[in-house]
Amino acid sequence: MKKGKTARVTMLSTLVAVMAFVSACGGGGNSEGNGGESGSGGGDQVTLTMMHPWTAPNPDNDVYKARIAAFEEANPGIKIEQDSVAAAQYKTKLFTQAAANNLADINVVWPGADLDPLVNGNLLHPLNDYMDNWDGLVREGSLVGYSKNDNQYAIPTKQNFVDIIYYNKELLAQAGHDTFPDTYEGFITMIQDLKAAGITPISLGNKEKWPLQSSYMSVLTQRFAGADFLQKVVDGEADFNDPQFVKAVAVIDELTKLEAFNVDANNMDSVQAQDYLIQGKAAMHISSATVDGRIRINNEEGDKFGIALFPAVEGGAGEPGIAAGVSQFGIAIKSELDQAKHDAALKFMEYFVSEDLYKDLTSVGIMIPADIEIPEDASPYLKEMMELTSKGSTPVFDAVIPTAAAKEFENGLQALTVGRGTPEGVAQDTQNALGQ
Repeated sequence: MKKGKTARVTMLSTLVAVMAFVSACGGGGNSEGNGGESGSGGGDQVTLTMMHPWTAPNPDNDVYKARIAAFEEANPGIKIEQDSVAAAQYKTKLFTQAAANNLADINVVWPGADLDPLVNGNLLHPLNDYMDNWDGLVREGSLVGYSKNDNQYAIPTKQNFVDIIYYNKELLAQAGHDTFPDTYEGFITMIQDLKAAGITPISLGNKEKWPLQSSYMSVLTQRFAGADFLQKVVDGEADFNDPQFVKAVAVIDELTKLEAFNVDANNMDSVQAQDYLIQGKAAMHISSATVDGRIRINNEEGDKFGIALFPAVEGGAGEPGIAAGVSQFGIAIKSELDQAKHDAALKFMEYFVSEDLYKDLTSVGIMIPADIEIPEDASPYLKEMMELTSKGSTPVFDAVIPTAAAKEFENGLQALTVGRGTPEGVAQDTQNALGQ
């Protein structure tokens, strides 16, 4: 016990430093629970607090919330008190609560770099003894990002690809393009042709800052510098001043100078940018596979939109046709819960992360990290997405790079979109923030 507390104190000081860096992002959401240890509501009633980012109008978010309600109905002795936090503020609040040793009883967590401080601070309960519940269901490769030191700390609920290019076939045709280009040069030519036709090429909602970092730079890094570049940076075998990475950052600068984005890009959020595409105000939008539910699956005019990946880059180190993917929304249990809460949290985990959840997600067109039989009547859009992303994946930027450096990178990218800074300066500032 003393060893765990010592590790926690050490890690909390790190978390405090991280949060000092990202505090400008703000915290927030509609807090309904404080993550405290007292959970009895009388008799055998147990109340569990759960923090999640399921606030956007995405089809998977509705599935998750319906699953929570179904659990409460099936288990009247357990109440789930939800703290719903907008995605843009979620990680900031998660780390703030971690620094105060005040996590919710159940938390949605991210893999890799974002999981490390929670694990190093002994803030999450290992799930090793209960993995039989997901054996043969959840793919082993999808579990890797949520394990450390031979312990499994969370179970992912969906497989996402963050860099899907949604495009309006009719608008591209108006600019003289009947097919999506397969080279970067062709992509830039199409941007120019769209501008000449009076069409906004790309809808971008970068008010939250993560879209350029995640949806753009994850795949651009792979195309220019290779799939293993980000991990090499973390391991000290490469750094962000690498000329190939600087070229990747320069794409954002070039698109800005070509006026490829809507003029209000930094005043719009990601959902508003999706609406721009859906409403025909822009020809393309780059976002996650999840939003296919809004753009095509649940849209009566879904057939007018196609999907593509970022094209090949001449001289780049990365293989074309690869998407930037991550197993998302890992469900984790807080460590050191009392026995009643611990048992209730495990019961929730077994119910929530199940074959039924994965089937429900698949039914609304969401890709999953599990092996289940895809029904014959599954959306053709889902099948098309699965085919598009079937050639393998590259890591998502902020799933590998620690939070402080990722936030610095986001700030630098946003500055480029308003004509401030240089790709070289953004790369150097990000390297400095990494502290290596």
